Amino acid sequence: MLSAEPYARAKIPEPKSGIGSLFFFKILFIYSFMRNTERERERERHKNGRKGGLSGSSFFTWFMVIALLGVWTSVAVVWFDLVDYEEVLGLCYLPWQLLTVLQGWGWEEMSQECACSCSGRFLITCTSLFLDKKIQNKNLFFLSVKKKKPKLLNKFDKTIKAELDAAEKLRKRGKIEEALSAFQELVHKYPQSPRARYGKAQCEDDLAEKRRSNEVLRGAIETYQEVASLPNVPTDLLKLTLKRRSDRQQFLGHMRGSLITLQKLVQLFPDDMSLKNDLGVGYLLIGDNNNAQKVYEEVLNVTPNDGFAKVHYGFILKAQNKIAESIPYLKEGIESGDPGTDDGRFYFHLGDAMQRVGNKEAYKWYELGHKRGHFASVWQRSLYNVHGLKAQPWWTPKETGYTELVKSLERNWKLIRDEGLAVMDKAKGLFLPEDENLREKGDWSQFTLWQQGRKNENACKGAPKTCSLLDKFPETTGCRRGQIKYSIMHPGTHVWPHTGPTNCRLRMHLGLVIPKEGCKIRCANETKTWEEGKVLIFDDSFEHEVWQDATSFRLIFIVDVWHPELTPQQRHSLPAI
Repeated sequence: MLSAEPYARAKIPEPKSGIGSLFFFKILFIYSFMRNTERERERERHKNGRKGGLSGSSFFTWFMVIALLGVWTSVAVVWFDLVDYEEVLGLCYLPWQLLTVLQGWGWEEMSQECACSCSGRFLITCTSLFLDKKIQNKNLFFLSVKKKKPKLLNKFDKTIKAELDAAEKLRKRGKIEEALSAFQELVHKYPQSPRARYGKAQCEDDLAEKRRSNEVLRGAIETYQEVASLPNVPTDLLKLTLKRRSDRQQFLGHMRGSLITLQKLVQLFPDDMSLKNDLGVGYLLIGDNNNAQKVYEEVLNVTPNDGFAKVHYGFILKAQNKIAESIPYLKEGIESGDPGTDDGRFYFHLGDAMQRVGNKEAYKWYELGHKRGHFASVWQRSLYNVHGLKAQPWWTPKETGYTELVKSLERNWKLIRDEGLAVMDKAKGLFLPEDENLREKGDWSQFTLWQQGRKNENACKGAPKTCSLLDKFPETTGCRRGQIKYSIMHPGTHVWPHTGPTNCRLRMHLGLVIPKEGCKIRCANETKTWEEGKVLIFDDSFEHEVWQDATSFRLIFIVDVWHPELTPQQRHSLPAI
């Protein structure tokens, strides 16, 4: 669902006046409280037959509350440094889980999809984090946003605090190059200063973002390591340093390096369950579900109500096909509202698990996922999307604009069929069983010619004329989010309701060998059947389901194409799925 950054840090202007900004938030909360209170009073007046209206004394009382609170807040902010604005704005940081597919891109491969997917969810994420977690009682109007500020200075760094603050001030004002020079000078002057070196790493990190440079980011990662290697590093600074290093390593696709950093963190801070949760994610990112499972079992043994651990543990159980066991973990984890649990993938897998056990609440969770911005609709639940593309379950050839491809497929369907039937000789072992755990029962195999825009030369030796025919159509052979393949399904097969991963493609089905009865496909709420020599076109990001209840096999040819509304630049830059 999933974040997409989640890796590009959101640029939010700092408040020009801490006093004015905090006063604004207090006004907002008090106003909401007043409105709720007055509505309740209004209802009471109606019950008692009295007219509405706000009395002069009530108005004066509320006016004084607001005025005094504003004055108190202003004084408190100035004299007691009560609010750390970076922590407040940090509520808006997008968690990694929103779009894991972006992991490992680095700056050079960030595409329009990232901007579309990220910006579309940023406000929703901020709002839900702020409202769902903070305003749970309608009568709660005073909210403390103060958190314990991390201690970043050791005894020596406190003696050069003025110099450190001056350099940091440049960085916070966006004068990154000047700040970097200032911190470099401090590192040269005070080589044993952890805070100076950390400031240098942050500036390099910011500069990498500004220039979209992987090379600069690699330098930042190295500098973060230098900070952690210094003596007398404050505990809070050490933790921040290694966490950021791990995050940046993941961004560059250095998953194993990130895992080593996370292991070091857990070794240093064994009682910090949030770090163990991050370690579990690190194992998942390299495909080591077994070690991830062990980590989350440890976390849940210590903190049984940890929502983050629950959703990930449920995710792992479902991947192991322990469908019923996964449901309570996914459900309770999402319901916890803990950071990192409001992720489209968890709604996706919870709904899917419920569908498979016949639980009718599945669509309730899909609906909630849609309302929270994870799915385009209840039916269209792909997670890796470009926003704004035309969305409908079924398409006609004319609507796609790929009429020449459709005509070529239908005109040459017997040639395509004959080569497919020849490949079906099991001795060659070219048809492979479906391996995505999409079948409830039955026998379903596929023979793939193109995958993620790459031609399988060996496979094409088995169907040379078909491959030669398709070479003329880059909208399909160049579709790096799709496949071209034969699909054979035997009697007694049922494919669970499921959705594809992206809205960036459309899927064509050419009927080759179709029994007269018993074979059908549903996409969204419309069911169709195949015909030999005819092409069906649908958007597989919508929920679809297949039944094969005939008395003989069904053979079709699947051809994925780019969504017609994608620009040439998008087709070139979108990462493969």
